[in-house]
Amino acid sequence: MTFDVNAIRAQFPILSRQINGKSLVYLDSAASAQKPNTVLGAMSDFARTSYANVHRGIHTLSNEATSAYENAREATAQFIGAKTEEIVFTKGTTEALNLLAHSLGQGLKAGDEIIISELEHHANIVPWHMLCARSGAKLRWANINDDGSFDMAHFKTLLNSRTKIVSIAHISNVLGTRLPIEEIAALTHEIGAKVIIDGSQGVVHEVVDVNAIDVDFYVFSSHKLYGPTGIGVLYGKSELLNQMPPFLGGGEMIEIVTKDSVTFNEAPFRFEAGTPPIMEAVGLHAAIDWLNTFDRAAIAAHENALLELATSELRKRNRVRILGTTNGKAPILAFAVEGVHPHDISQILDKYGVAIRAGHHCAQPLMTRLGLNSSARASFGIYNTKEEVGVFIEAIDKAIEFLT
Repeated sequence: MTFDVNAIRAQFPILSRQINGKSLVYLDSAASAQKPNTVLGAMSDFARTSYANVHRGIHTLSNEATSAYENAREATAQFIGAKTEEIVFTKGTTEALNLLAHSLGQGLKAGDEIIISELEHHANIVPWHMLCARSGAKLRWANINDDGSFDMAHFKTLLNSRTKIVSIAHISNVLGTRLPIEEIAALTHEIGAKVIIDGSQGVVHEVVDVNAIDVDFYVFSSHKLYGPTGIGVLYGKSELLNQMPPFLGGGEMIEIVTKDSVTFNEAPFRFEAGTPPIMEAVGLHAAIDWLNTFDRAAIAAHENALLELATSELRKRNRVRILGTTNGKAPILAFAVEGVHPHDISQILDKYGVAIRAGHHCAQPLMTRLGLNSSARASFGIYNTKEEVGVFIEAIDKAIEFLT
């Protein structure tokens, strides 16, 4: 499909909304992306014609639902170069990381070490704090440089025989920094540790091949990938998944249950206790199929052009500090305005129909590293335009004029 942003925008019904009498300019895709008609329609059609519970019936609707659910797993596997049995469906990235901290982390003991970075989202911080509190393991932090880039030299000094897990973002949800995950994975494997990549932003802005980057686990959410909320993905190497104990107990994740014992199912089913997000899996499948109709490089070029335009314009404003200035960023633009709270900026932008994010972005350690309590963040998606960047910049100017 030829990349035509106007044709793409026509597929997103929410973009026709008016906010405070202004056309919606949605610059918050890093928090959650909007959904195209094909995703909304696939979920609606499934709910109206084929919905039933999966894996637990032999009637027609159950068979259709099971096929739809497992087809979504197969499509997800192909999307990231994995095997079907290596894809576990979760509620989202947060649950996937908690699952890993619980199940992979059961083998950790006092003195073992876990490495994360200053760039991480709280979802990739809090579960490891909790694991350390349970096990006596130590959490170690890889530094970033002042431009927001990953400090590889410092990371190398942290690796040692006590390192058991390295859990790192693919792309920072605040700064847009792309991390050298292939090198991180190779160095981690040299010392015999396991590597986890939080791909919440990475899978949106890069073509991911888990075999090429050779990571042990890769996690992401559907809702940032133009799919529905309520479903996420945990990729794990088969041999590792089948060695890990389950996270939750219940139906589907078992082979045999007696009064005296339980035998667990193999992966991925041992990690999918209870009724799974069936309609959401259908929506994720539709989102993946929709994305696959585009040249991903063309999407990246479009989004990067928007980032460069917005960045160059903000740099002309003396009171604006751009956060994260390293090269090769994903289309995420965090900034602070001297003497102005980000919530005030966001509130005024909303009056002009512009939706951005304001706060600590679930990354308080990063905010501390930057010397801030919070920041504003604009993030660009497949449906944004240069004209919208112009509206954003004009609204920023009006906000600064009003607030200073």
